[in-house]
Amino acid sequence: MNLIRVRLGVLGLALLTGLTPTPAASAAGTAPSPTVEEQRLDRAVPREILRRSGFDTLAPRLARALDGARSYGEARRAVAREGGALWRRAVDRAQGRGPAGGDLSRDDDRPLYWARLAMTRDVRTWEPEFALADGQRAALLDELERTSRGQTSIRFPARPQPSAGTADPEGKGLKRILLTGFDPFTLDRDIRISNPSGATALALDGTVVETADGPARIETAVFPVRWRDFTDGTVERALRPYLTRVDLFTTVSQGRVGRFDIERTNGAWRGGFGDNENTGRTGTIPITDPASQPQWTTTTLPHRAIAAAQTGRFPVYDNTAVTEIPAGGTEPVVRPDGPTPGSAARAGGGGDYLSNEIAYRATLLRDRLGLGGTLPGGHVHTPVLQFGAGNTTEVTDPEFTRNRLDIIAQVKRILTVAAEGS
Repeated sequence: MNLIRVRLGVLGLALLTGLTPTPAASAAGTAPSPTVEEQRLDRAVPREILRRSGFDTLAPRLARALDGARSYGEARRAVAREGGALWRRAVDRAQGRGPAGGDLSRDDDRPLYWARLAMTRDVRTWEPEFALADGQRAALLDELERTSRGQTSIRFPARPQPSAGTADPEGKGLKRILLTGFDPFTLDRDIRISNPSGATALALDGTVVETADGPARIETAVFPVRWRDFTDGTVERALRPYLTRVDLFTTVSQGRVGRFDIERTNGAWRGGFGDNENTGRTGTIPITDPASQPQWTTTTLPHRAIAAAQTGRFPVYDNTAVTEIPAGGTEPVVRPDGPTPGSAARAGGGGDYLSNEIAYRATLLRDRLGLGGTLPGGHVHTPVLQFGAGNTTEVTDPEFTRNRLDIIAQVKRILTVAAEGS
């Protein structure tokens, strides 16, 4: 999901480890208050989405498990179990397995988002009978975040060992694709919002696409729309174990109305747009080893081939524009053809929000792992997911569902083209 600060967009290095406690940090041993993001659960739309998908039963199940826990270890096992079960249920629902749980379209990503928040709120406000340190509560929340986002369940088949006389002497076999999506965001603008990148992650997780070069397996994960998680290294921690093992990766987020964009260049700048906690951050993207931090990173996806292919009803653009402060200058300048030498980033092709940041972090990690010349990777911006004309109150409608399904299908075809061109 990504966004551009001045228009609707989404979202949507060495490894930094761990997540810090939320801004509502507790005094030692006491439960903190729900976050701004969690407080939105009390509104009617989230409750309706949870009810109409059957996901309203999941947080109470975790709450019962926590009430039965007699130690931190038991609580952590319950959180890991229920977080993983939430991700699997969301993936199964999106891919047509098991009960729908209600009349909400199966491709909807919002039940996962709101159910996760209900669960994190329960963990955050839980008052166990035993002593629970603040660091232990933060670890429980971290475990829940990672397991319920698919970040701990990425499973690529082992590469086959090459054997003499085979048609695949390098033992490559099945190609491996890693895709990331985002949570819904700008929820104070419209609480009904869905994020097609998150929906795509659910629809494609664990699936295999057929390419001209053979089959390719897709594994996915979803990221929060929160500056603090990115500062704390959630992207690097989740992606680092896999970038050396995949054949292609793409971060995906919601971008502009009516079009896909393959973002050519990513910038090292945060523009300050408010996240899901209504917090803004402005300045250079914080990473480890900032002394060697580049202002720009670039896609290694086959961007021209993707833009030229017929992948669906939405046009696909090879987007080369950036905003920079030229070397020796003081004011931002828009460059349609990419950055000039020595310039300072103010927006990548994907803007200056978390979509740009995940693309910057992922491609910088690729380069720092020495994979820039061999691993195709970059960012895909989807069209904005729009409701049908005149729908200002209903949580869904036929055009809304059609648009989301069409975006998911087109991302799948874009991945297929990318895999064939890599």
